Amino acid sequence: MSSPLIVSAYPLSPAFANWDPGVEDEVLHGLAAMPGVTTLEVPWIDGIHPHDSEWFLANVPDVALALTPLPFVMRRLATPGYGIASPDDDGRAAAVADLRRVAEDVATITERSAARVAAVELHTAPRGAADADALARSLAEIAALDWSGARLVIEHCDAHVPGQTPEKGFLSLDGEISAIRSSGADVGLWMNWGRSAIELRDPDAVADQIAAAADSGLLDALVLSGASDREGPYGGPWIDAHHPFASIDPESASLLTDDRVHAAVRAAGEAPSLGLKVSRHPAATTAAEVLRVAERHRQVLAAAAP
Repeated sequence: MSSPLIVSAYPLSPAFANWDPGVEDEVLHGLAAMPGVTTLEVPWIDGIHPHDSEWFLANVPDVALALTPLPFVMRRLATPGYGIASPDDDGRAAAVADLRRVAEDVATITERSAARVAAVELHTAPRGAADADALARSLAEIAALDWSGARLVIEHCDAHVPGQTPEKGFLSLDGEISAIRSSGADVGLWMNWGRSAIELRDPDAVADQIAAAADSGLLDALVLSGASDREGPYGGPWIDAHHPFASIDPESASLLTDDRVHAAVRAAGEAPSLGLKVSRHPAATTAAEVLRVAERHRQVLAAAAP
């Protein structure tokens, strides 16, 4: 596989929910050592690490990081009007202020750890009320911050669809592309197969949405994450649970078949990076188990990549 590979560490790590520094260390270093892996995605949840930021700074491997504040953003949605795409001035200002804190932590990671932050993901909240003009104003402000060399990207999540219960319900892909262009900010796009499937409710339509992102010239990465239309071991229908590939865990009821992996990769064209964001099975509690799952997914994606 010639494309650099991003692997999301936190849905795989058993230590994300139940803190165990030994397990976390083994997962992070094991993922970073896999062939082709250049970047690990880690969460920003009101701080550098959800359990122990000092431990993380001392122990994170020498690898590029993609920092996602999405788990934090989802908590903040309880604040009315919160989000960088909010037409509410106070809600938009609060979201931009939170990203200033993210930028400060990016600087800390850069200065005090073996890792560097290659990308920071942005998310176009609020749910059901996101506005492209408001997003453009925010992007201009956010891009003016010091990101210590990190690339800013909008991670497209499921957009608000009238009459459909959303998982995120953020801005449409067209709105995100329009806002990036009108802002003049140097911001890219990340697509996530599962989140597009949740929005579109049609797994065979996802490749077309990925192609639209690629055609915009803004697509930086395609991340492969599954979704399901029914109840299963990873949760209920159309939830953002990062289902595995269907071929690797048939019991998951994942809609992300190997054929759809191939179709998505083709649709992404020459996107600079590919990614994996899959959850560990609820019964997988050891680092060795989740690393085997990650490697099996990596092999399927490698077979699909040009």
